[in-house]
Amino acid sequence: MKKLELIIRPEKLNDLKTILEEYEYSGLTVMSAMGCGHQKGMSNPEFKKLGLEANLLPKLYVMTVVWDEDLEDILATLVEQLSTGSVGDGKIFISDMADVVRIRTGERGKQIL
Repeated sequence: MKKLELIIRPEKLNDLKTILEEYEYSGLTVMSAMGCGHQKGMSNPEFKKLGLEANLLPKLYVMTVVWDEDLEDILATLVEQLSTGSVGDGKIFISDMADVVRIRTGERGKQIL
């Protein structure tokens, strides 16, 4: 299992949900976030040279878990469909999931995803 943590533009949430549904994944957690990257939330690099402060831009933090065998296909689709080609499209962080436990039943592993 792989955990995907995505920082995306808020307007791309429905696209993300559609992609996950196409791969038969329905579980995700979404939180509002504010952030900036290398350009510090500024669309014009000249602002940075002028010493202007960073702007925190509205983003969404989305966490989901996918099977290892689906990872590369899902990543390719996410990059293709979530990209606007502009600064600020976001990032996807990928990490290994050792296990998962459903609190309600105590079930573990593959059967709960």
